[in-house]
Amino acid sequence: MRAFDHDSLRQRLELKAASVSRDASEPVLVAEAIRAGAGELTADGALSVTTGAFTGRSPKDKFIVRDGLTASRVWWDNCAAIEPAQFDLLVEDAANSLAGRRLYRQDLLAGADPDNQYAVTVITESAWHALFIRNLLIRPDELARGQDAGEVTVIHAPGFKANPARHGTRGETVIALDMSGNVVVIAGTLYAGEIKKSVFSLFNFHAPLNDVLPMHCSANVGPAGDTALFFGLSGTGKTTLSNDPARPLIGDDEHGWSRTGVFNLEGGCYAKTVRLSATAEPEIHAATKRFGTVLENVVLDPASKTPDFNDVSLTENTRAAYPLRVLPSVAKGGVGGIPKTVVFLTADAFGVLPPIARLSSEQAVYHFLSGYTAKVAGTERGVTEPQATFSACFGAPFMPLHPRVYGEMLAQRLEESGAQAWLINTGWTGGGYGVGKRIDIASTRRLLSAALSGELDGAATRQDERFGFAVPLAVDGINATLLDPRRTWESQDAYDEAAERLAELFQQNFRKFGPHASATAGPRLAQAAE
Repeated sequence: MRAFDHDSLRQRLELKAASVSRDASEPVLVAEAIRAGAGELTADGALSVTTGAFTGRSPKDKFIVRDGLTASRVWWDNCAAIEPAQFDLLVEDAANSLAGRRLYRQDLLAGADPDNQYAVTVITESAWHALFIRNLLIRPDELARGQDAGEVTVIHAPGFKANPARHGTRGETVIALDMSGNVVVIAGTLYAGEIKKSVFSLFNFHAPLNDVLPMHCSANVGPAGDTALFFGLSGTGKTTLSNDPARPLIGDDEHGWSRTGVFNLEGGCYAKTVRLSATAEPEIHAATKRFGTVLENVVLDPASKTPDFNDVSLTENTRAAYPLRVLPSVAKGGVGGIPKTVVFLTADAFGVLPPIARLSSEQAVYHFLSGYTAKVAGTERGVTEPQATFSACFGAPFMPLHPRVYGEMLAQRLEESGAQAWLINTGWTGGGYGVGKRIDIASTRRLLSAALSGELDGAATRQDERFGFAVPLAVDGINATLLDPRRTWESQDAYDEAAERLAELFQQNFRKFGPHASATAGPRLAQAAE
């Protein structure tokens, strides 16, 4: 197995630098970013930055080193490989590109559970990226470092361009991960989300080996200590719905589920701000007004410097990065107990799925492996309009192992915990995208509240003939028509056609996992197992 001497690597980077700023505070990093012309203050004091051509992740430019540790474990159908010698050259060349520059080093932690923790050092040429990751990961003064915390080094060189012939990359942009040495190189892109997702990818590879289920989800905890998980891709409402003053937030995006409970991997939030409203999302909106928050690709009024969250001229993937501690209700220590409720969020662009449905354990694993939603424009490069997509485990680009590994772990955790799973559609009703309308946030919040409180535990339901899940017939405060999407369409024949098409897409997608679907996934969907 390959290994890196992290201290030596970091020292080599620092010795060649013109200067190094270590663990600089928010005021210092904000001032440095403005001095470099890389950002400006909003009217409320947040730091506004833009990322140029890269307004989302570049999943096709992500590579994993193929070596003795990864060769037989990584899901290579979903991951591009880079040879060890090519990665070593990439490390050397990226490090040389930073020589003579002012560098910013942040020593942080990933993992609120001391028994499942990494000490992450990010070295970058960009002050605002240092501020970004300082907001997103856990600061050592917030949590003690675990005795056995693994070492991770991220070399962030956005100004460096990879050479495909020399480095084995697809182009000049690269996100390369060495799982054996826990070293990451990011080059050729200013999009800050690549930093946090690279750390998540490392965790997702190692966690199952330590009997921990890694999850792309948010989590909160109720008054009675009842932990809830919220799975969902970008734009499905994961951040919005988990931010609830009555339920302290454990974390926004990335978690582990161990035998003793749930723990956050991060110390901050990377929230979408497109069409952000102080009324619908007051906690997130307030966080965008604080000094030290990083607003990414949010357009400012040129005169007042006030953010216009409705302006998507740069991208719909506008973001705010801020530490968890600024939120009014946060779970102490970033940990929670064994989950009682598991919620799968989807933004159904077909307008077919009901706004809420109860899932059996088998159905929960099926939908976890399917990871269906509508990919929101701007979240990834090249996506200009919403489209149906399937992303295994609601985060396939960050899941290096085969989805069955994570699916089997989820099935085991659900069986042991007795947690109830729900599917909640935050997408369209009355027709597909462009015809119907988005389900309003107030209705979604009401349905979620009913699920979390146990109000729906004994509710009368109907079984969906295509998908098999149980749909409540009535929920207080919700128009019964909304609960039956077929009735919301002007043409029920058109609904049936769209529903059949979506069921076919589920079947086609699931065949790549082999004969692992349960018959309880649904009368039609079960055919995917055959």
